[in-house]
Amino acid sequence: MAFAMRVKVPPNSANLAEARHRTFDFFRTACRAIPSIMDIYNLYDVVNPSQLRSTIAAEIRKNAHISNPKVIDMLLFKGMEELSNITEHAKQRHHIIGQYVVGNHGLVQDVASKDEDLSPFLKNFYKSNYF
Repeated sequence: MAFAMRVKVPPNSANLAEARHRTFDFFRTACRAIPSIMDIYNLYDVVNPSQLRSTIAAEIRKNAHISNPKVIDMLLFKGMEELSNITEHAKQRHHIIGQYVVGNHGLVQDVASKDEDLSPFLKNFYKSNYF
């Protein structure tokens, strides 16, 4: 049940409004791909579609401060390429879980149990060196 998606490089956005419109189009495309991504990677036991949608929205909002249309176009191209790689099954299940379900900070319940008897130095060291 592979969902093949071809990355088509659009011309550069003429202004900020056009780049914003393309961002919304990309968000819609990514949200429409969520059911097939859930099927491909069998993510129903780990996450639900609304949580993935929130993660996609958070990734887009992370770059909301950018006002240069060329930079926005470059980020959209990278996003389209990432979406294409995910839908063409170029990543494995643990990559998707690590990047979009768990995130950069790890599981919250795991952090508290491991760091109980560590010194403040080690806590800061581990916090800054976990990816």
